[in-house]
Amino acid sequence: MREETDLAAPPRGPEHDADPTETPGFVEAALGAIETRDVEALKALVADLHESDLARLLEALPPADRPQLIELLGSDFDFAALTELDETVRVQILEELPTQTVVDGVRELESDDAVYILEDLDDAGKQEILAHLPIPERAALQRSLDYPEESAGRRMQTEFIALPPFWTVGQTLDYVGETEGLPETFFEVFVVDPTYRLTGSVPLDRLLRTKRGVKLGEVVTPDRHVVNATDDQEDVARVFERYNLISSPVVDDAGRLVGVLTIDDIVDVIQEEADEDLKALGGVAGDEELSDSFWYIARSRFSWLLLNLIAANLASFVISLFEGELERMVALAVLMPIVASQGGNAGTQTMTVAVRALATRELRASNARRVVARELLVGLFNGVVFAVIMAVVVFARFGIADLGFVIALAMIINLLAAAFGGIMIPLALDRLKVDPAVSSGPFVTTVTDVVGFFAFLGIASLWF
Repeated sequence: MREETDLAAPPRGPEHDADPTETPGFVEAALGAIETRDVEALKALVADLHESDLARLLEALPPADRPQLIELLGSDFDFAALTELDETVRVQILEELPTQTVVDGVRELESDDAVYILEDLDDAGKQEILAHLPIPERAALQRSLDYPEESAGRRMQTEFIALPPFWTVGQTLDYVGETEGLPETFFEVFVVDPTYRLTGSVPLDRLLRTKRGVKLGEVVTPDRHVVNATDDQEDVARVFERYNLISSPVVDDAGRLVGVLTIDDIVDVIQEEADEDLKALGGVAGDEELSDSFWYIARSRFSWLLLNLIAANLASFVISLFEGELERMVALAVLMPIVASQGGNAGTQTMTVAVRALATRELRASNARRVVARELLVGLFNGVVFAVIMAVVVFARFGIADLGFVIALAMIINLLAAAFGGIMIPLALDRLKVDPAVSSGPFVTTVTDVVGFFAFLGIASLWF
C-alpha cells in the first residue's frame, strides 16, 4: 500500500509551474487517487491540466497505473494527451486499454491527432480500432493512413470548410455560425469547384470585412503555396518557414482538396526533424527515445559502433606501418594523437554545417562549389595557425626544430583533409540518396584519422 495522501485539496501544478509533475505531492496525489479509485478526486486533480501536462503526468506514473488513470477519467480524459507522449509509452498504453476505450477516444480527436495515434500501432491493432468506427470516419482515417509515412497526407487535418464560389459572404457566415461539427480552429474558408478542385481561399479577416451580399468567388485568393498530400513533411515545413504560413491546403494528385495543414502540426515536424538529425549526427537512431528498452537501444547503436571500430582498426593498421619510426623516436607516439584529434574536430565542425545546410536545402548545386572553396580556405587558415602553434610547442617541449616542422606540415595537411572530407562526404552521400546525417560521421572520422596518422608518420619517416 502507498502512503495515504490528502486528496481534499490536491496541489494544482498548472497554476504555479510549467510542469505540474514537479509540484511537490502532485504525482503522489494522482497515485493515491488511482489506487483508491477515487474518480472525483482524480478529476479534480487533472481538471485544469493542458494536454501536454497530462502527458507529463502519464509519463511520471508507473506503467501499470497509466491505463488505469485513463479508464477512471473516462470521457473526461483528453486523448490528445497521447500525442504528446513518447511513441514507446503511447503504444504500451494503447495495447493495455480496452478497444472500445480507444475507439471512443479516437472519435473525439481531430483527424490529424487520430492518425498520429493510430499510425504507431501494428496493422492488426490499427484494423481492430478502425473496424469499430463508423464508416465515414473509418474511411477518412484510412485514407490518411494510406499516404506514405512522414508525408503531408499523414499530418493533415481532414476537417475543413469548403464552399462553392457562388455562395455569398452572408451565407458563409451563417453556415459557420450555425453548423455543428466544423473544425475547432480554422483560418480560412476554402473555395472549390463542383469536382472539389481547389480554387483558392478566403481568409477569415477578409470574410468578416466584406459585405454579406458579395460572392466568395469575388473575394477568393488563389493559394500560391498548395501542398500535395504525398509531399515530404520536411519539405512542407520548409515552405511554412520560408513564407511565414499559418496554414496551407492539401490536395491530391488530381488537385482535389483533401485536407489542411496548420502551423501547430508544422512546429511538431520541425522539432522531430531537428531531433532526428541531431541524433543521427551522433550515430543514434532517429526514433530512439528515453522510454525505449535497454535491448532496443543497444541493438540500434551497435551497427554504428561496429563501423567506428572498423575505422579505428584501419587507422591502427596505418600506425603499424611505421612501427620502426615510433620505436626510434618516442616523441612521435606522444604527438601523433594531437594531429588526428585536431583533424577529427575540424572535420566534425565542417560536417555538421554541411549536413544541416543539406537538410534545410541551403546547400545546393548552385552554391556547392563556393561553399567547398570556403571550407577549404578555412581549413588551410586554421591549419597554418595551429601548425605554427604546435611547432613552437614541440620545439619548447622536445628541443627538436625538425620535429616541429614535421608536425606543422602534418597539421596543415590533415586540417585540409578534414575540411575536404567534412564537406564532400555529405555532398556525395546526398547525391547517392543516402542520409548524410546518418552516414557521414564514421567516414569523416576515418578520413581524418588515416590522413592524420599517415601524414605525420610518413613525413617523419622521410624527414628523419
